[in-house]
Amino acid sequence: MPRSMTGFGRGECTKYDRRFKVELKSVNHRFSEFAIKLPRVLNPFEDKIRRMLTQHITRGKVDIWVSFDSYTQSDITVTVNEHFADAYMRTIKELNEKYGLGELSASTALGLLARNPDIVTFDKFEAALSSTDIQNEIWEALQAALEEAVINYNQMREAEGQALAVDITNHHTKAVTLLAQIKNRSPVVVEEHAVKLKDRIRDLVNRMGQKPDEGRLVTEIAVIADKTCIAEEVARLDSHMAQFSQMLKEDEAVGRKMDFLMQEMNREANTIGSKSSDIQITRLVVELKSIIEKIREQVQNIE
Repeated sequence: MPRSMTGFGRGECTKYDRRFKVELKSVNHRFSEFAIKLPRVLNPFEDKIRRMLTQHITRGKVDIWVSFDSYTQSDITVTVNEHFADAYMRTIKELNEKYGLGELSASTALGLLARNPDIVTFDKFEAALSSTDIQNEIWEALQAALEEAVINYNQMREAEGQALAVDITNHHTKAVTLLAQIKNRSPVVVEEHAVKLKDRIRDLVNRMGQKPDEGRLVTEIAVIADKTCIAEEVARLDSHMAQFSQMLKEDEAVGRKMDFLMQEMNREANTIGSKSSDIQITRLVVELKSIIEKIREQVQNIE
């Protein structure tokens, strides 16, 4: 059963005191395109995320959002620039003595040091990610959230794909019925056209006072009738219809093949309409082309 290219999925995993949330959303696209939005600290995992997604998604424009929260102290590193602190405090003491501001208490001095962003720095995640063990822990949790999001995403796409398949099948059934009517009418049209041509040519020759060459007459009529014969186009269109019906039963990505096949169907229908001068066939072709276009619009949504 074909899948829709439109879908949404969410996944979440909390492990090793870290919580990951992943959301996937996709729309129609001729090719596969992934836009991964994640915290800067998780950039080293972007390639793994992309490779994992390509195993499950072959077509569509997909947006991926990843959020990350950590509650473990191992992900946070506090660094003190002691040289900066020494120089800073030395300057503070000199200013204190110069202006006679009184004794500098320990709590006040500590507050001054703590408030200076160049002395006490906080490194969240980046230093921790230098550890292979922590990288493996993070990827384990992130992968679990991503897998859950992909499962939910594919379930939605499969449900929409089933609805699309039902609608396409209904249109396809109507198209097959119309083609059968064209096929049944085609031999009759050729025969009627040949009779009319023969009568017109014989009448024209008689008016000219000449006796028609029956052998030559039959040959010329056969050539003209062959130019208006649509048997080959009908046979090819019938083959395309059968191939399309088989594609609807396949589980793999068939959107591109279906789209190409619809173009071929439309081409054959156009040729049938241009070659046939029969009013009934013309009406059937107009209706057939309308249904083919409806099917093609729905095929644009299939992966």
